[in-house]
Amino acid sequence: MTTIEQTLAAKREQHLKELSDWLSIPSVSALSEHKEDMAKTAQWTADQLTTIGLENVEIMPTKGHPVVYGEYLQHDDKPTVLIYGHYDVQPVDPIELWDTPPFEPDIRDNKIYARGATDDKGQTFMHIKALETLKAVHGELPINVKVMIEGEEEIGSPNLDAFVEQYKEKLKADVLVISDTTMIEKGKPTVCYGLRGLAGLQVDLKGAKGDLHSGLYGGGVQNPLHALASLLSSMHDEKGRVTVEGFYDNVIPLTDEEKAAYDALNYDESALIDELEVPELFGEEGYSFLERTWVRPTLEINGMFGGFQGEGIKTVLPAEASAKISCRLVPGQDPDDIVERLDAHIEKHMPKGITFTTTPFDKGKPFVTPYDHPAIQRAGEALEEVYGEKTAYTRMGGSLPIAETFSEILDLPIVLMGFGLPSENFHAPNEHFHLENFDQGLRAICNYYEKLSKTGLS
Repeated sequence: MTTIEQTLAAKREQHLKELSDWLSIPSVSALSEHKEDMAKTAQWTADQLTTIGLENVEIMPTKGHPVVYGEYLQHDDKPTVLIYGHYDVQPVDPIELWDTPPFEPDIRDNKIYARGATDDKGQTFMHIKALETLKAVHGELPINVKVMIEGEEEIGSPNLDAFVEQYKEKLKADVLVISDTTMIEKGKPTVCYGLRGLAGLQVDLKGAKGDLHSGLYGGGVQNPLHALASLLSSMHDEKGRVTVEGFYDNVIPLTDEEKAAYDALNYDESALIDELEVPELFGEEGYSFLERTWVRPTLEINGMFGGFQGEGIKTVLPAEASAKISCRLVPGQDPDDIVERLDAHIEKHMPKGITFTTTPFDKGKPFVTPYDHPAIQRAGEALEEVYGEKTAYTRMGGSLPIAETFSEILDLPIVLMGFGLPSENFHAPNEHFHLENFDQGLRAICNYYEKLSKTGLS
């Protein structure tokens, strides 16, 4: 009987060719000029699901880009796995920083370079090929499967909540599996069981009706840039703690068991300092780097703009200044509540002589699946058997609003089984995916689904 290992080895070149074909389609959801490419990508995805033997494959419309769906429901006594991924990718700017064209996949140094290689086409593709492999080896899939691949994740999945609510019976499953996260480090298999939420806003300050000569008006009229600097500096104390009133009120503390598990990872902060080329790390006092970025909330200034930006100097008081602010949230915090608290802080601390407006943007709730849940533990065992290393059970600092959507509407455990690495330039030029994780990840996914077939979720 042909084994999983033999089948994957025999098909490796074909798999990489197919992945390259998918990566070659510029499925940039944020840019209207790529609307036809998005439709082409959805069709390519649907064709793949049909080819590997899924049933009831369809391209399901939304108010934006469509969702591709397929299923295999042949077992009354086996768990049903819902697999989520996304076929859209980030824009490629600045294009001049790419070593090779972003939509002409290039394999070098055992890595595949292209936009979407790791986020998320590469990782989603692995699940498609794992299902194909399992069916080829066993003659059937060992579990029930529902596959849902959307096209709007990179623009905040604006239509997904409504889609999941509308089709919640169709999407009903025992566990949700997502590969859109990273391993904690190279060679260290990782299962993520929680992600932070997201809330933020833009604040726009307005001073005089137009730019003013700094010699004639400086010192006599409020400068919006000065006011903005004062406002933003009021949001943290010198020890890195957020000073927005009530910001931490509902934060659920880290358990002693989780803290011990994180400490046991022996994360090398000095190596991170060297990698980032910073003199030292900084953040909320009293917490490690992992705790600060996984289980503590943050407030970050993502952009500040206003005034003269050109070469030399232009001696004016600018009429306007703006900033973009985002918060990463942890269990217990609600995005709407945090935005209200930000608005109240801005109102209270805005310097005189200024009018202002605030505009909220993307929001997402945090989520946590208990890390001792059988779905999480079976995933860790499957990874450990393939990688030969103890699996790290982590939370992560990023946000995946769709995860909380699935958790809340479908009420199911979520397994974030990522195979990317933090260094793979997702959202940046020269995005790439290590093929050693492509190879081992395929084996681990197959192993996981076989485990679920044998043990279920008890």
